[in-house]
Amino acid sequence: MTGEAPLKAVGLEKTYQTGRSNLVIFRNLCLEAAAGEKLALVGESGAGKSTLLYLLGGLDRPTAGKILYEGSDITRLNEQRLAEFRNRTLGFVWQTHYLLPEFTALENVAMPLRIRGVSAEEAEERAMERLREVGLEARSHHLSGELSGGEQQRVVLARALVGNPKVLLADEPTGNLDGQTGERIIGLLAEMHAQHGLTSIYVTHNLAFARTCDRVLELKGGELVLRENE
Repeated sequence: MTGEAPLKAVGLEKTYQTGRSNLVIFRNLCLEAAAGEKLALVGESGAGKSTLLYLLGGLDRPTAGKILYEGSDITRLNEQRLAEFRNRTLGFVWQTHYLLPEFTALENVAMPLRIRGVSAEEAEERAMERLREVGLEARSHHLSGELSGGEQQRVVLARALVGNPKVLLADEPTGNLDGQTGERIIGLLAEMHAQHGLTSIYVTHNLAFARTCDRVLELKGGELVLRENE
């Protein structure tokens, strides 16, 4: 640790070229997440929340600005080093689970470690630990299509945590779930956040979920505005 905030975006801009004009999603946007913080990003559909999360996760590159993790600017990394950074530092939870259908829950969770070069035996051992944490040890050898929506999302969370990330980024993690199942996932996210000492950023339309976070930032008109956590 360098003493720097785990995550900081400075002067961030994202612009898309549409025909002869440019579509500016946001410009000169700044964001900082403190160590151990749970931060919610809210806003209307199309405001750019998911775009921002993709930039923070190194899955897209900004038009301008810096994205700093513990003081290091990931926008300067080449594609290979950026992929390695994502694998070792970040965990991702998406609204759509993106589980590989031909693999079991255990194999899906172990995949980030296998990509890292961890042996099959160690990767599966660590994957089983994460599945145990999310209550799916008994379903570890089931294919993703044999799991319920809530179980699939728990596999996604286990996969996000298997590499011991420092930062968890989640995009609408309860968006495809019914209310009761969504509440269970919200509780599990909070539990895993505390247990693994994470810094977490959640994009969500669920204001009840957002209110469980330390801060709620609304992306509106290309700017981030602090909302009162009612």
